[in-house]
Order: sequence, then structure tokens, then C-alpha cells
Amino acid sequence: MELHDENPFKVRSYANAIAALELVEEPLVGKTLAELEKINGVGKSIAARILALNEEGSFEELDQLLAATPPGVVEMLRIKGIGPKKVRTIWKELGTETLEELLEACEQDKLSKIKGFGAKTQENIKQALLFTQQNRGKLLFAEAEASADELQQTIKAVLPDAEVALVGAVRRRMEIVEELQLLIGADQPVAVQEQLNALEVLHQEEKASGPFAWRGMHTISSLRTEINIVPKKRFANELLMHSAAIEHITLPYEASDTLFGLIKKQDFASEKAIYQAAGMAYIVPELREGTNELQLARENKLPVLLEESDLKGILHNHSTYSDGAHTLEQMAVYCRDLGFEYLGISDHSKTASYAGGLREGDVLRQQKEIDELNIKLAPFKIFKGIESDILGDGSLDYDPDILATFDFIVASIHSTLNMDEKKATARLITAIENPYTTMLGHPTGRLLLRREGYPINHKAVIDACAANNVIIEINSNPWRLDLDWRWVQYAQEKGVMLSINPDAHHTSGYHDMRYGVLVGRKGGLTKEMTFNAKTVEEVEAYFKNRKAKI
Repeated sequence: MELHDENPFKVRSYANAIAALELVEEPLVGKTLAELEKINGVGKSIAARILALNEEGSFEELDQLLAATPPGVVEMLRIKGIGPKKVRTIWKELGTETLEELLEACEQDKLSKIKGFGAKTQENIKQALLFTQQNRGKLLFAEAEASADELQQTIKAVLPDAEVALVGAVRRRMEIVEELQLLIGADQPVAVQEQLNALEVLHQEEKASGPFAWRGMHTISSLRTEINIVPKKRFANELLMHSAAIEHITLPYEASDTLFGLIKKQDFASEKAIYQAAGMAYIVPELREGTNELQLARENKLPVLLEESDLKGILHNHSTYSDGAHTLEQMAVYCRDLGFEYLGISDHSKTASYAGGLREGDVLRQQKEIDELNIKLAPFKIFKGIESDILGDGSLDYDPDILATFDFIVASIHSTLNMDEKKATARLITAIENPYTTMLGHPTGRLLLRREGYPINHKAVIDACAANNVIIEINSNPWRLDLDWRWVQYAQEKGVMLSINPDAHHTSGYHDMRYGVLVGRKGGLTKEMTFNAKTVEEVEAYFKNRKAKI
């Protein structure tokens, strides 16, 4: 009722009734209307609602309120530290209707700018939401990796003579992690188990554990945890076994020979020695997915994977012109000081009014400041860009005369996400075919563990990008990691360049580029096919040549 700004006297009548009912020791179930009315502090209307709850599980007034409230907003009422009035503000002023959208608003520093909310409240809400997600038993790679690294170091400290390695999803760089897995090489498993059980950060499930396998939970991350203990002489073999998809070790690499069979025959000193014995080049853990990596390794044709140090600039970033936390100059100087040659600024376009999208006058004002900063910060270069909303019909967000003023345009979908595959694919392809579209942003709009992306025909979208010379971003925000790594190889085969973009709304967002690199590497991305591995001169020439052909 407070959420819907109902009469405060009516709201208070319910609060008073609850206070009275909390003093009643016997159950209310089964009581008649007359018995309920006799309870001190309970009037006829409250008694009637209790009776309805007993008989039907709800009552009319509650049903009407729930029908008028998005389910996600009802969930917000359970967030620790904020009441119905604040939830109403979040809902009505931000237009936020789900927990996922609320968390995104916190991370993009939108909530703190609303009256009645500050940075502290925003952070508290963010942490409460993250806590809820962690209890669902899955974590983003970025969060799981930090917990895994900390656990590994803790175990090494108590087992200095043992070999301790991360394996499983974390070592393979999977975007979502459901279980922490570690491998310990030691010849006294009982002593190892005792040390593990003495750690405060681990809680064992005895029934699920065995003499050579500790299973339980990592109490800090709330992730299921499995720690296998193997003899030191078997460590390399087991390291490979636990750091690969099942297909990688069971698919034949020659006739009927498999890595699994080879590992069972003899002990090896290292993973490299195992691959060498199989006549293969060494395959890094992130590629061990059982696709075509075994054949490439046999033919010595594995790609030379992208390194973070290969990146020369940062594209797709936001400033205070839209919903960023830092000014244009602050974003540029921080980028330069990290050692990069250029920054691509791409604030939100005018349709994204919820994010302070730039109207035409704002665009020209920002571009004037960019010209001034390019003189001031030379040879560092700021490229004039925009993250243009892809509208419902696939068109971009400005008229051609404004679109022509930008060096590059990232085209992204931010609204009307509830689409089927046919509509979503057609909408993207229409935008891709717009001659002003330089780059496709976060192709599926997904938010990992928060929101499933809209379904698209990836092949059709990538083919369209190939036909129209459009770059696809790998959005490096740990919640997105979109383009998915499973489509990186196909994009490269079609000649589509990929760009590692942080979608930074804060200078700290630049550091998310690491996660984009890991996603690219997992898909086999090379430096040559990475757009922002180009130098500032190459990028400037590319943008100019592309615009000249419009």
C-alpha cells in the first residue's frame, strides 16, 4: 500500500494490526470471524482479511495491488535497507522493474543521482543484490576468480610442500562458475584433509567427501567446492584431466588414441609433456573445449592468441555527458596514463533519456570539447563516437547529418528487449546495414545471472557484419561478455573484426578489458583480428576511409 502511495491512515491500520497480532500466541488458522474480531487491536475489516487468507490464501485488496505491480518491484521490497517509499522512487523515477535492472542502475551510478539516494545507499543496495545472487549458487567469472585465487593462496600457506593448482571452470575461463575446483599434489592425503578442515573458509560435506576428494562449500563465495588430492607423480596428468572439457580428453586425436588413454598409460612431468607425447603443440586451458583444437594442435596451426598487452586503445566508453561518473577529460587522461594511444567516447544517444542521452546540441558541444582536448592531450587521440540506440524498426537514433559528424558509431539495443529470434535478428541486421554503423554493441543484450539475452541467429548477424564491414564488440563488462566466446571463431572465419570494449561508465571500468581479452582468447581470437589492437594511426585511417565510402 505504501508502494502505491495509499491513504496513510489505511496503511497505519495494517501496521497497528500486525503489532497487535504479534502478541497473540495461538495460531490464527482455523479461527472464526467472531473469534478474530475479539482479538485486541483487530477490527472487522482486518478480521475479514485474515479469514480470507485462511480460506483462499489471499484477499481482494492484496490481489488488486499485486496485479498493478511488476513482480520484480515486489521482490525489491525484500531488499535489506530500503523501504516501500524508496522502492516506489526506484520504480517510478528510474523506470526500473526488475532486480537485474536495479543492479545495473547501481553499477552505472544512476541510483545515487536520484533525490533521497546517495552513494552509500546505492552501494548497500548493490551489495544486497549481489548477496542474493551469490546465494543462487553461481558466480560470474570475475567474482569466482578472485575467490579461487584467495583460496589457492590460503591452501598454499598451510601446505607449503604440496603442489596446489586451480582447475575446472576457473582455469578454463568459463563465463559462469558453479563450483570452485582445486588440485593438490601430496603424498599424505589424510594430513591434507586435516589441514583443509581446519580452514575457516571451508565447510566440509562429510557424506560427499572421500579419502582423496574434499567436497563442501567455500564460505566466503558460497560456491560449492571440490578439492582432489593426488600423488605428486600423478599431478600433471590429473591437472590436465581436471582442466579440460570431457570432449577434449575423450575425442580421438589419431585413430582411436585419446588424451584420456594416454594419461592412463603413464605419468608425465608436465601438461606440455603430455601434448608432446601425443604429437601436439601445447593447448592452453581456455581452448580445451573439444571443438577443433586437437586437430589444430596436431597440425601445429593453433592461433597465436590475443594478449592484453596487444591492445592500443579503448573504445565504447561513457562520460558525464550521459550517464558516466567522470568527465570527458578525466576519462581521457586516465586512459592515456594507462599507456593507451586513444580513447573512443560513445555516450548514449538521445532516445536513452533514462541515461542522459545526448540531444543534437549536446553532441556538437561534446565534439567541440573533444577538438580542444585533442590539441591539449596530443599525441593522445579522442575519437568522436556515440552509442546509438537501435530503435524498434532497426534505424539509428539521429538523422544522417548528425550521424555524419561522428568518427565511429556503436549501435546497440537497449529497449524493447522482449523479442523473438526473428524480430531481434531482423532489427540487428537493419542496423548493421545502415552505412553509419561502425560497430555492433553487446549483440544479445544479455546480463549474465541477471537477464537472459534476446535470442538471435548468430550466424545471420555475423554474416551481415561481414557483408557490411561492421566490427562486433566483445563487451568486457563481466556481466555481459557479449559477443559470446562460442561465436568468436565463426566471426574470424567470416573476416569480421572484433573489438575488446569495456563499456566503461567509470575509469575503473577500463580494467574490465581483461575479461574481454579472456573471452576472446577462449574463442581463439588473434591480435590481427582485434580492432583495438590497431595503432592510433591505423584506427584513424580506418574510420576516415569507411566514412568516405558512405
